[in-house]
Amino acid sequence: MKKDFSHVRDQQPAMVDVGLKNDTQRTAIAKSLIQLPSEMKEHIKDGEIKTLKGPVFQTAIIAGIQAAKRTYELIPLCHQLNINKVDIQIQLATPLLVEITCEARCTGKTGVEMEALTGASVAALTVYDMCKAFSHEIVIKETRLIHKTGGKSDFNKP
Repeated sequence: MKKDFSHVRDQQPAMVDVGLKNDTQRTAIAKSLIQLPSEMKEHIKDGEIKTLKGPVFQTAIIAGIQAAKRTYELIPLCHQLNINKVDIQIQLATPLLVEITCEARCTGKTGVEMEALTGASVAALTVYDMCKAFSHEIVIKETRLIHKTGGKSDFNKP
């Protein structure tokens, strides 16, 4: 079966009409990875980066939650969702690899993938912003969807 872009009608951008869809439980989890340069090692204490701006991971969590809640304002054609939960976890996967996981949940007619991806992305950008004084060699390696439930299909790619 041929797939078409969902946000196009008659060769023009269009918001998908979800009005006739049933409400279902929706969950999405996204992950971002940030590679820190070796000169950042001395600034990491007890699994957190402390700067004059404040604790980096805690600030990034707040920024990511705010971004997930405002995804519809940031990404054209996204629906405004009544989000039930946004949970962001940040940890060091290795001494210089930051792993950000963002889980978003709602009960609604459309999924929360973009909210999870936006939350993880903005949290990663916040880590970059707060640490760039130490180095501009920080690399946001990837942001990807790793899990989705609800709607037409589920997705799982850990």
